[in-house]
Amino acid sequence: MNAAATPARATAETSEGKRGSEQTARPAVVTLTMNPTIDLCWEVERLERIGKNRARVRAVAVGGGGINVARHIVRFGGRATAVHTAGGEVGLRLNRLLDEEGIDHVAVDIADDTREALVLFEAGSRHSYHVVPPGPRLNEHEGRQCLQVLERCAVRCPYVVASGSLPGGLPDDYFATVARHVRNAGGRLILDTSGPALRSALEEGVFLFRCNRTEAESLTGRAVIDFDDARALNDHLLTTGAAEIAVTTLGALGALCSTADGHTELYAPPLPGTPLSDAGAGDSMVAALATELAAGDDAVSACMLGVATAAAAMLTPSTEPFDVDVARSLRPLVRAG
Repeated sequence: MNAAATPARATAETSEGKRGSEQTARPAVVTLTMNPTIDLCWEVERLERIGKNRARVRAVAVGGGGINVARHIVRFGGRATAVHTAGGEVGLRLNRLLDEEGIDHVAVDIADDTREALVLFEAGSRHSYHVVPPGPRLNEHEGRQCLQVLERCAVRCPYVVASGSLPGGLPDDYFATVARHVRNAGGRLILDTSGPALRSALEEGVFLFRCNRTEAESLTGRAVIDFDDARALNDHLLTTGAAEIAVTTLGALGALCSTADGHTELYAPPLPGTPLSDAGAGDSMVAALATELAAGDDAVSACMLGVATAAAAMLTPSTEPFDVDVARSLRPLVRAG
């Protein structure tokens, strides 16, 4: 296909499958996924070092930060459009899977193949292993096409979420350029990424930045363990103009949500079951944040649902989606300190 961008579905269905007037409504959130993947989830009873491991296909689903966020926003009953790259036969399959899932998305064609990842779930131990290749390399023209498509999709859209890694070939300041484009279009950028791309984007400034302990440590140069550590980081982000809202997650402890009005410690709720995996918890939290902010909620309230949703995500194995009802039931149990 020669077109740079392929609108693969006209509208996104809500979690109840309703359509009607929502078909012509603009999305409240546009997400950007520069390096998506098809996750092949296989299950074995026990991983053996010698001989063959007989597996069954547990699931085949499209992954990648922004796509996951868009999926969960729709599951929460919101509206979202996912802008993403797609290349080769894997890219065609990715588009088809998103169509079948009912996610509103716009694919930007690239020359290299979209990546495939393997999620191996060991039923006996209930452990999962996520093996992810680096993915394709994009050229300068393909990078510009993504920016142009994002800008068209984000017109009059209040929030844009850039989430996940950058593929090879793009400059480290790519998300900084995204931040400028979103700001010039009158939108607010929610950023969830890591590495050199993160530092350059924060130098440009974003509306909301979410980071986990590992990403926080990469910024501070030391371990971020508790709320005091997170407060020091968030203070720096706010005072330097790197972010208007800073959310640092602290694993099972909870998260610190910081705005110009101050810091709010949010303690994670008790889990109604055994935690199985933290894969996808970050994307789930960002989806809850974006959903609530787009609905007009304040940052702290939105973050409370985000903490509850991340907790719900830990109850599901590998990359399987969280239970929306469980996430909402945990929301009143998130304690603000």
